[in-house]
Amino acid sequence: MKVPEAESARKRARSAWSFDMRRFGKSLLGSDRFQTIAAAGLGGFFALTYRLNRDTGNSSDAHSLLEGQWPVIFALWHGQQLLIPYAAPRDQRFASLVSRSTDAEINARVIERAGHQVIRGSGGRVRRFANRKGGVKAMLSMRDALRAGTNIVMIADISKGAPRQAGDGIVRLAKLTGRPIVPMALATSRNHVVRRSWDQTTINLPFGRRCLRLGEPIHVAADADDAELEAARLRVTADLDRVTGEARASVGQRP
Repeated sequence: MKVPEAESARKRARSAWSFDMRRFGKSLLGSDRFQTIAAAGLGGFFALTYRLNRDTGNSSDAHSLLEGQWPVIFALWHGQQLLIPYAAPRDQRFASLVSRSTDAEINARVIERAGHQVIRGSGGRVRRFANRKGGVKAMLSMRDALRAGTNIVMIADISKGAPRQAGDGIVRLAKLTGRPIVPMALATSRNHVVRRSWDQTTINLPFGRRCLRLGEPIHVAADADDAELEAARLRVTADLDRVTGEARASVGQRP
């Protein structure tokens, strides 16, 4: 049976409208003015949210845990990073790795407004698509930052890849620089989880409790072979899962 001409016209109109809305959305996200306004609003909200959550008393003490080991490479899971810039010790310098995509531009500006450096590029896949995604340049920039005494904050799992599975980029950075990886997780008792997002992004909300947990530093030898790098990657995954569970349990969340 043929679709009636009127119904076909309606479908074409809906398709054209959807296309126009997507094009408008991309244009809006690419606007410098929109990005500036959005970063200011989100940055203010996240900073206030951090302050309006009371620490549970179970947060890790970064200074005692990492004494004599700064600078380090902090690792965290995708979608769990929104309040991290506001938990950073004020006597340390930090640089965060952020994707070069347009979608990540607002995130980069929020981090810069919090007083931290931003390095643009992809650090998850070092051996695949490295040049196209800026992986090599980002790796060298992170190496130079660590050598200058700046801590690196890096998402361990790969965007649109397997969630909650560390990529090899973070362990290769540790091998290259000799600096340890420190698994990190921050949870709040009040939050909204975006269930449809691939990484289960958590939007932290004010007027609750918070907990920041750090794992023991993970060292990767300069002469580590592929098997040892894989073992280190698996340990980063396991330790990140563990500290994430600890932080959530401390604020009364389910694992």
